[in-house]
Amino acid sequence: MIRVPTLFLDVKRCKKNIEKMAAKAKRHGIEFRPHAKTHQSLEISKWFKEVGVTKLTVSSLKMAEYFSEEWIDITVAFPTNILEIQTINKLAKKIQLNLCVENIEVLEFLNDHLEHPLGIFLKIDTGYNRTGIAVDNYKLINTLLLKMSEQKFLTFKGFLAHAGHSYKCRSKEAIEAVHQKSKEQLLLLKNQFKDQYPNLIISLGDTPGCSVSENFSGIDEIRPGNFVFYDLTQNIIGSNDLNEIAVAMACPIVAKHLNRNEIVIYGGGIHFSKDRIEDPENGVVFGRIVEKKGESWGRCVPKMFLKSLSQEHGIVSVPKAIIDDYKIGDLLWILPVHSCMAADLMKELHTADGEVFSMM
Repeated sequence: MIRVPTLFLDVKRCKKNIEKMAAKAKRHGIEFRPHAKTHQSLEISKWFKEVGVTKLTVSSLKMAEYFSEEWIDITVAFPTNILEIQTINKLAKKIQLNLCVENIEVLEFLNDHLEHPLGIFLKIDTGYNRTGIAVDNYKLINTLLLKMSEQKFLTFKGFLAHAGHSYKCRSKEAIEAVHQKSKEQLLLLKNQFKDQYPNLIISLGDTPGCSVSENFSGIDEIRPGNFVFYDLTQNIIGSNDLNEIAVAMACPIVAKHLNRNEIVIYGGGIHFSKDRIEDPENGVVFGRIVEKKGESWGRCVPKMFLKSLSQEHGIVSVPKAIIDDYKIGDLLWILPVHSCMAADLMKELHTADGEVFSMM
């Protein structure tokens, strides 16, 4: 019996999302190195092996340690933190570890402290402006490549980018435009250095671009992550349909305020995070209520949404015509705005048949 906020996983939807992305990668002849930061589960990662995946992406060395129990080729798609050199050496001894670098200081530190070989991707910024070397900064890139060539434990793997500015899009056409521009910039970069480094690869990741586009010519590897669950953010961007969202939070109703047409749930920022979207129909939204349907959930209830969050409280706006349908002690099923954050906060995923998937 559900008594507290509980994150549920629709296994069929999740596996279908995995199979769909794996099929796309295979169709285009590109390596599929999925990002594990969304599900953070060894058990779920095995579903990727079932569709032929052999390599993984993570967002931290701690996550790499966790998944190294099952995976032997892992890329940490985050700027290298030199303070974790002991963990780096431990992992490099055990698996094929690939790190991301964007400055000379990290390369020099690795040269002085590495005990085992590892791979290096140069982190490239194609317009997101979060981290990485500007895609047209050939001078710095060449300097880093020359420095790398002097170091015995470092092998240059290629250029890695995350076109995260696709998250600002609100249509498939806009996503496609961001994807294509990022791809074209990376191919120009590859052409600058492919003669000296014929084995370098282009690794591109972001769920919107990988979900929507069918044009990956010149790309060697994709690294989407959120697609495994999807969420309301991806839906409003244009990445997925609502019926592809594979997680929902079940939250108990603890109070009703008829004068405001609001329901209070046990489910707040410590369960959902405080990520939000601007919904054209409802304004600021922290989650959408869905109808319970068999072992899963069905359509979104029109004009019923999670309007605000505090630590444990969630306030749900309810149409006046249906508020009497909901009783104290009932459960509301809610699609999250950001499934990666909700899963990370909840630390486990429940299924309709009682199975529980633990996370790192």
